[in-house]
Amino acid sequence: MASSSEIYFELVELSGRIVAKGTWSATLLANRLYQCAHLAKPGHRCRLLHGSREIKPITPLAALDLSLGICIQVVWLFSCAAARHSQSQAFAAIKADGSVVTWGDARGGDSSAIAPLLTEGVVQVCLNIRAFAAVKADGSVVTWGDAVCGGDSSSVAPLLMEGVVQVFSNNQAFAAIKVDGSLVTWGVATCGGDSSALAPLLTEGIVQVCGNMRAFVAIKADGSAVTWGGSGSGGDSSAVAPLLTEGIVQVCGSSTAFAAIKADGSVVTWGDAGCGGNSSAVATLLTDGVVQVCGNAMAFAAIKADGSVVTWGHAGCGGDSSVAPRLMESVVQVCGSRMAFAALKADGSVVTWGQAGCGGDSSAVASLLTQGVVQICGNAMSFAAIKSDGSVVTWGDAGFGGNSSAVTPLLTQGVIQVYSNIQAFAAIKADGSVVTWGSASCGGDSSAVAQLLTEGIVQVF
Repeated sequence: MASSSEIYFELVELSGRIVAKGTWSATLLANRLYQCAHLAKPGHRCRLLHGSREIKPITPLAALDLSLGICIQVVWLFSCAAARHSQSQAFAAIKADGSVVTWGDARGGDSSAIAPLLTEGVVQVCLNIRAFAAVKADGSVVTWGDAVCGGDSSSVAPLLMEGVVQVFSNNQAFAAIKVDGSLVTWGVATCGGDSSALAPLLTEGIVQVCGNMRAFVAIKADGSAVTWGGSGSGGDSSAVAPLLTEGIVQVCGSSTAFAAIKADGSVVTWGDAGCGGNSSAVATLLTDGVVQVCGNAMAFAAIKADGSVVTWGHAGCGGDSSVAPRLMESVVQVCGSRMAFAALKADGSVVTWGQAGCGGDSSAVASLLTQGVVQICGNAMSFAAIKSDGSVVTWGDAGFGGNSSAVTPLLTQGVIQVYSNIQAFAAIKADGSVVTWGSASCGGDSSAVAQLLTEGIVQVF
């Protein structure tokens, strides 16, 4: 065991898999634990729980109650690279052997044309509305689906043969970060697939990319941000350019706007005013203390360090929170559907607001959302919540997965992660199997590949 100046911890997923273990100096903050967790799933965010208590990145390790044990539970949230729900109409699952299984809409769900390239070595899959891109362990990229949307990457093929570490997408284009910090883009030119106009700014130092429907934002190592793509969707950030030269640590998109968190906890917004690009109505609340921003199609919700939530954008889609008194403290995660939000509180309860038909009204399952929830996932019109006992609760539009009664017996226990695309959900269970529901044509029906989803699934995109 560690000495009195050091603390031994094990970071463990809900499945029981150990993500990391070791000793850390008691003088450090818990952000070191978060860094170790993020190495296990690059591009994903998580919550860390010690017993029933949430550990914040700023929590001193010395402040943790060691009587609760050495186990730190890792609860994976949605990808920070895609802060909104996926727009895809298909799914791709990576298995433990590095192979990929796809299903759903043929534009991406059918990967037969490049199947031999997906039998091993895949470490990440990124998808947009009609195409997929897979990063392999050797740093190469394989693409398929609609050619125009990036399924055909032949125009940049020499740049995707090695050195790629992560791929990001918006609705119709892709952007790949290479090991040297340069960026490669392809897909619909007007949506960011062509970044030649600012190529000199993308040759080095890129550390993160965020996309919305038609534009991209890249964060550089010096904290500056570079934007391109549809000008009305945030691709043109000239109105706030002086605020994007340094200190940017995270960017989130709505459908046609962006919100950036700076190192001082302030927020900068730009793009379509009606979709959250104009945050002037709540500007005084966004000058400091913001730690996370989530976007749906039409609005944003920001969590502050005190656990309160600030919303802006289209009022009827969650930009005006009708449940504000319940969002003044203890919020630890916010998730968006197309026009609604769901917030997870530290006590495991859930608060929803926005368009009722998009999951903003959770009254039908309210009694199931008062405690024990550890993760929320949303698609365009509905939500799914995982509880600490491994069961799943769903609400929202029935055809989009808000009604999971067809697979209820499979969702009563053992679920460790839920993923979504635009109209369906896929849940990974502790035994490595996958359960799907929602729109059949968008992957809610996985019967065609059922035999490939019974074991060994480690991630779904």
